[in-house]
Amino acid sequence: MNIKKIICWPPLLAGIGAGITILILGYITYESFLSDTDYGLWLVASFGSTVVVVFGYPDNEFAQPKNVFFGHLLTTFVGIIFVTFFEVSFFTIGLAVGIAIMFMMA
Repeated sequence: MNIKKIICWPPLLAGIGAGITILILGYITYESFLSDTDYGLWLVASFGSTVVVVFGYPDNEFAQPKNVFFGHLLTTFVGIIFVTFFEVSFFTIGLAVGIAIMFMMA
């Protein structure tokens, strides 16, 4: 097995990139001096991407109802697993999002 193929596997790279991004946003939201509230204001914008894809690019493959429905179902399942078995923190939020994106792409 070629290690370069494993390291450069697109779902893995996307999962790591998204996980790090959400980890940073979670840290800013809950742990930094910028966190004036517990409502997750720094994380809200990242969840609007589905609306942009569905209404902005309705002919795109990713905007089709089955992809949106099963993508949200899969990410909900991953989120429930993380909330059930791990303490909620900015680190686990980032890890859950990264794993969910990796599963969706795979």
